[in-house]
Amino acid sequence: MGEDAQYADMLREDVRLLSEANGTSMEEAFFARVSDTITGSGEIDDLEYFHHRGTQQSGIRVDGWGGDPRKSKQLSLLVVDHADDQGAPTLTGTELNSQFKRPLRFLKAALDEDWRNRLEETSPGFELADMIAARWSSVKKIRLLLLTDRKLSSRIDGRDMTEFMERPVSYSVWDVTRLERIENSSMGREDIVVDLDQHGGAIPVLPAHMPDSPYEAYLAALPGPVLASIYDRWEARLLEQNVRVFLQARGNVNKGIRKTIEEDPSMFFAYNNGITATAEAVEIEERAGIPVMTRLTNLQIVNGGQTSASIHAALRSGKDLSKTFVQMKLSIVDADKAEKIVPDISRYANSQNRIAAADFFSNHPFHVRMEEISRRLYAPAKEGNFTQSRWFYERARGQFADRRSSLTPAQRRKFDLEHPRAQLFTKTDLAKAEMTWRGRPELVSLGAQKNFAHFAHAIGKEWEKRDETFSEEWFRSAISKLIVFRKTERIVSDATGSWYTGGLRANTVCYAIAKLVHDVAQRGQSLDLNLVWNSQSLPEPLIDVLDQYGEAMHAHLLSPPAGGSNPTEWAKKKACVETAMKTEIEFRSDLSDMLIGTAERRQRTAEGRRDQRVVSGIQAQAAVAEIGSAEWLCLRKWVRSSGMRLTPSEDGILEAATRLRLRPLTEAQSVKAMAVMERARNQGYRSLDAGQIAN
Repeated sequence: MGEDAQYADMLREDVRLLSEANGTSMEEAFFARVSDTITGSGEIDDLEYFHHRGTQQSGIRVDGWGGDPRKSKQLSLLVVDHADDQGAPTLTGTELNSQFKRPLRFLKAALDEDWRNRLEETSPGFELADMIAARWSSVKKIRLLLLTDRKLSSRIDGRDMTEFMERPVSYSVWDVTRLERIENSSMGREDIVVDLDQHGGAIPVLPAHMPDSPYEAYLAALPGPVLASIYDRWEARLLEQNVRVFLQARGNVNKGIRKTIEEDPSMFFAYNNGITATAEAVEIEERAGIPVMTRLTNLQIVNGGQTSASIHAALRSGKDLSKTFVQMKLSIVDADKAEKIVPDISRYANSQNRIAAADFFSNHPFHVRMEEISRRLYAPAKEGNFTQSRWFYERARGQFADRRSSLTPAQRRKFDLEHPRAQLFTKTDLAKAEMTWRGRPELVSLGAQKNFAHFAHAIGKEWEKRDETFSEEWFRSAISKLIVFRKTERIVSDATGSWYTGGLRANTVCYAIAKLVHDVAQRGQSLDLNLVWNSQSLPEPLIDVLDQYGEAMHAHLLSPPAGGSNPTEWAKKKACVETAMKTEIEFRSDLSDMLIGTAERRQRTAEGRRDQRVVSGIQAQAAVAEIGSAEWLCLRKWVRSSGMRLTPSEDGILEAATRLRLRPLTEAQSVKAMAVMERARNQGYRSLDAGQIAN
């Protein structure tokens, strides 16, 4: 079986499992399975599932939308084509045309007030149509997406843009081939290939490296129209590794930058700091005796997101950019080193304004620790099952599939028993459950990527303050929260035909859990997550109360203030949370056996920290020994030459580390030594320096 067929089989299996676990349709399960892949690729910030199908005669259908047109100026609509058939034929051009006509028909109908008034106000179709009508004046572009588990015919290589009511319409197809390519790529995205001749012309460059140096870098002055054109094509994808934009979840237009563009464009180069960028490859040609840059692969603007967004905004508003130039510092980073080096470049480039949790990408030690715990910690066997299993934390995209694909058939069967696909979870899954439990359902309602940015900011600061908090105990609690979250998703879906009217499922889930956690805390208690971990399930009284809270919160979300936003937008507001928390609900089932006091919860956290300090000490001891005395000697010399400040205790530990053969460091000393090493690396020390200093 070829790799493409294996992926298609795996995708169908995933969708079936999701459908069964959550009690949703196969189409919604398919959407849930691939939406993170699409948003993670950078093509679109957020996707919401909103299914509406008109009569067969009307040909109207829409399955979701993405982003807020008031911010992005773009309306994104999507339609799902889910065959769930290994022998399904390829998607032809005729079918493609038919599929894309359906959301356009919905769009046309949504702008008809009479049609909207005929819809049931609590239906997802009405909510989406109402949102479109209210924000139509903000829409400057329309994007249509087709999500399909079939293959697109090889004879279709694209689709020209069209117009709808004087607005450009672009088309995007996410077929099984594209999904596989993205999920199996190391960065989880398609390459950005910038052909500068298509964006205003090649750019003269000044090499900023020695001919025999392993590091390749260039300086350039980018014409404003060129930068604006590149940004117009790729937008947020250019900022994926920009830590400040990552934490803010968007690139902002700066008023001061805009003022310079408008009033003194010829001085922009002098007044503005420019951009710091990286690329995995660059093509340099010599034209008229001058080196020029003609092509860039996987360009990333790691500092200068506001500059780029402001230049682009000026282009959109019709400003003259012909006199505007932007300085660029470009570093070329090999693809296999990009995950480690690019966030470092971004962090240092942004260091003039401290950013908590700046380097919160997949190589952040929080993710590394969660991955390490997930690979060794067995969960208790479920009732009626003799086999223990693990929860697999996918720190980087594709780890689970890569692990399976490297095994023999017999090993794969054993792996699947120990790591059920239903127990696979990602960074965004963890963020949704944790932020819900922290009482921030309005952030979870913003979408997976934006919620994760807030999660990153919070956890990153906590890691810096006290990393031992993130222990095995914390991991077990996190998994228990995830079990509660996923079970609540199923509870809401099962209430279809009862109190659940469709739509807003994700919002209902996070509000129901956050409200319950809040109400229990008001009693000075907490839900006993150890009970959930030990049984890997929820007791019936808790299921019943979650159903009760789901009904109450669903009704709350469907009742936004008069004249205010629609339910989806209402769910994203702090006022929605504050009102929800004031709602009085009496438990209709007894939860006393599932509650613990605050003191006991704090004691468990403290014990977890103590255990983690022991584990960290042992790991630090091993790391110190692996680094070796020669490297520690070089670090000590570098510290002295660089002027980095150490306490007398730290200096003594470094000196002891240079004589490991005589006596190994204690666990406590090893933790301090590794902290010095990390601090030195943050200030510019590299292992490469060791060899240079030794010579």
